[in-house]
Amino acid sequence: MKITVIGAGNVGATAAFRLAEKQFARDLVLLDVVEGVPQGKGLDMFQTGPVGPFDTQIVGTNDYKDTADSDIVLITAGLPRKPGMTREDLLLKNAGIVKDVTDNILTYSKNPIIIVVSNPLDIMTHVAYVRSRLPKERVIGMAGVLDAARFRAFISLELGVSMQDINACVLGGHGDAMVPVVKYTTVAGIPISELMSQERVDALVERTRNGGAEIVNFLKTGSAFYAPASSAVDMIESIVLDRKRVLPCSVQLNGQYGINGTFVGVPVKLGRNGVEKIYEIDLSAQDLKALQDSAAIVDENVALLKELLA
Repeated sequence: MKITVIGAGNVGATAAFRLAEKQFARDLVLLDVVEGVPQGKGLDMFQTGPVGPFDTQIVGTNDYKDTADSDIVLITAGLPRKPGMTREDLLLKNAGIVKDVTDNILTYSKNPIIIVVSNPLDIMTHVAYVRSRLPKERVIGMAGVLDAARFRAFISLELGVSMQDINACVLGGHGDAMVPVVKYTTVAGIPISELMSQERVDALVERTRNGGAEIVNFLKTGSAFYAPASSAVDMIESIVLDRKRVLPCSVQLNGQYGINGTFVGVPVKLGRNGVEKIYEIDLSAQDLKALQDSAAIVDENVALLKELLA
């Protein structure tokens, strides 16, 4: 496969390096608008091949021609959040960036699978879908994998158990309105509600919702990148290896959960052709309403982009 990563910042460069190490692609392209940055980072990555070890061919570039015939494109381009800034504050600026990126991608690659990491995540995934005109199964947002990873990490700290034994379910938009579903969150099959008090469950749910902001407040001048990049690579692995893993991803719903036409996080099966199945799980009335409310926020923000997407 040929994989292209758009954006050579912290998220993009980290994802590209992890993809090279895993040897998911013979050809890996790292593209950025800043001259010299993708070339330098790409060359540095390539020179780790002998001690990696890996044989991935890595090209750093500012030219979309080098992305031609990509099978998978990971979009990380965009402005990062700063302290006090919500994901929605990034809306108009990053929508313009993702629009231009998508247009350029489709100029040289006719049927890629696009995975979006740029924030606000669900809205940017909608932008990429509209501009690409690809089937909805081939445009996917990375959200729930990251949010579930954060939830699992916090549960691990709370209980002093391995993260590997924790399964977490986080639905909804990637933001303050995300919906960590306690009912489907377990440790070795045991519901977390049986392992900790409701007060502690609520505290971990709240920390998960604010997981990205917590890191932004520490970094001051940037946002999280190790966990987002690793989460995107997790999705790409399921696609490249056709593992058909069930992961929470932002996809367009068409009637599931009473939601129509909105990109929002739900459990899906990921395989070689992208989204192979959307799972509609049984939710409590409270969680279903929270999911629908989260989707409504995405719709409100998408409506602000009407002129941009015309």
